[in-house]
Amino acid sequence: MATIYQVSELAGVSLATVSRVMNKNTRVSEKTRDKVLAAMKELGYRPNAIARSLASNRSDSVGILVSELRGLFYSELMSGIEAELRASEKHVIIAAGHSKVEQEIDGIEFLIGRRCDALILHVEAVSDEYLIKLAGGSIPVVLINRHIPEIADRCISLDNEHGGYLAAKAMLDQGHREIAYISGPLWKTDAKDRLLGHKKALAEYSVDFKEQLFFEGDYLETGGGKGLEFMLTQNQPFTALACANDEMASGAMTVARENHIAMPRSLSIVGFDNIIFARHLYPKLSTVNYPMARMARATAHWILKNVYKEKKPETQNLFKPEFVSRESIVFVEDN
Repeated sequence: MATIYQVSELAGVSLATVSRVMNKNTRVSEKTRDKVLAAMKELGYRPNAIARSLASNRSDSVGILVSELRGLFYSELMSGIEAELRASEKHVIIAAGHSKVEQEIDGIEFLIGRRCDALILHVEAVSDEYLIKLAGGSIPVVLINRHIPEIADRCISLDNEHGGYLAAKAMLDQGHREIAYISGPLWKTDAKDRLLGHKKALAEYSVDFKEQLFFEGDYLETGGGKGLEFMLTQNQPFTALACANDEMASGAMTVARENHIAMPRSLSIVGFDNIIFARHLYPKLSTVNYPMARMARATAHWILKNVYKEKKPETQNLFKPEFVSRESIVFVEDN
């Protein structure tokens, strides 16, 4: 196996120069860099990543902890971050916390143990106090889809309440007054905020929120189906259904078809997230756009700017959702 000494000898440069080339130091001429790279190629030399990490105190790796590895939402988040970091020759190590305190902490400690230069955390169960303490440690931390005032500059989040408001308002503007709602798990802040926004829009139109038309779901397709099945047993008429994410909206649409409910003529439906399959459902799903690609990019830029000292634009910490109108909502006469 070739060594750095052999590379130095073949290229006719010092060990320090070879080291500078491997660490992409700008204080090396292009001619010298080419000589070193040619020698490395000829000898089949591969730098020892562990040795480089110890020498530079950098691993060039970033830890990402997400709630789940399944689903289009998380795949878009992870791939967006990875693409930005890879463009700057950084790598990611991924773990899952499954929305449980012990597993989230275990995942964070795993990533720290892998000498990650920074952590990107999509966590839901650990406390604000734990995260504030973690952010005060030696490893830089940035949170996505969570806002903690004490460390607001490290938080990349969405205005979920405004998103819930936009979804309800879209149906109210089309004349709907009997509106059912399937929320996400209400111990999650984003689910709670989306429901608050929904209720805010109803109040603006002097429409009562009916408990018989409310179901606490789980953000899964099956939860949306169970939610609509519950509504159909309540003997409470409704012309529209808002779901706290697209996956539950998809499940509700399946149950609607099984019960021969015509959409959108007899039931208008709206989702949240605007994941890729929303525009391929029938009818095409009206939804609230969660700008995950932009948020993933902002998160990666925070790391590149604050950890690796690259020149990046100022980080946008709070993102505003937008309503995407498609075919799943129709106008009804005001009742």
